[in-house]
Amino acid sequence: MFPNLTFLKLGGSLITEKDKPRTPRIKIIQQVADEIYQALQENPEMKLIIGHGSGSFGHNTARQYRTRDGVFSQEDWRGFAHVWYDARALNQLVIEALFSVGLPVISFPPSAIAFRKDQKVRFDTTLIQFALQKGLIPVVQGDVIFDLNQGGTILSTEEVFSEIAPDFAPKRVLLAGVEEGVWADYPTCQKLIEEISQDTLKLERIQIGGSSAVDVTGGMLEKVKSMLSLSQKIPGLEAWIFSGVRKGNILRALQGKSIGTKILYQSS
Repeated sequence: MFPNLTFLKLGGSLITEKDKPRTPRIKIIQQVADEIYQALQENPEMKLIIGHGSGSFGHNTARQYRTRDGVFSQEDWRGFAHVWYDARALNQLVIEALFSVGLPVISFPPSAIAFRKDQKVRFDTTLIQFALQKGLIPVVQGDVIFDLNQGGTILSTEEVFSEIAPDFAPKRVLLAGVEEGVWADYPTCQKLIEEISQDTLKLERIQIGGSSAVDVTGGMLEKVKSMLSLSQKIPGLEAWIFSGVRKGNILRALQGKSIGTKILYQSS
């Protein structure tokens, strides 16, 4: 249905100061918006779904209330609403930056279109598909969702991508953060891994770290595992983990150039 579709994630570490609660990196957010606009000007046929993490807006509050582990007491529910509020505040900043450069973005928060039951997420992508068909750019985010067994939980942007991807079959998933890619020797960060397949973690003695700041959704290792699983489900899908800090990197990634670490499931 969407042969030129790309998923682009703006990591929480990229668009916020992750060690400073509720601190956006406004210049970086605007830089990213400018590069996305330029990429779409060059290639108007490209379809795009943008996602972003919560960074220092949602993760600190989520850790305080342990929201990912379930929502049970009245205090937990106040925390659930607080995490939603913080994630929503960052989403508004991202939407404003993207809209300011002329991008026809529209937000689809997972808390409004998804829920979980018996450890399985149910996601209604009907309206996201409709928006794409009409030339709009859907924006999703890491968010709280209701869980019919344990009250509520948190869904990371990578998990959102993994849940909705089978309905869209994107060609590429681009994860833009602050790291140049996946390091084999984190936190020394001297040896960058150019490509990861399902065998890489077994065959190479690599140390993929978590996150240097608060990240309730697992950090780099979980990102790699999530993208490997997704590329297995969608044959030919390429995922890339790279730095969006350096000016021009997101533009180059959207142009289809190799950048950072490539993650691809290799069929035997």
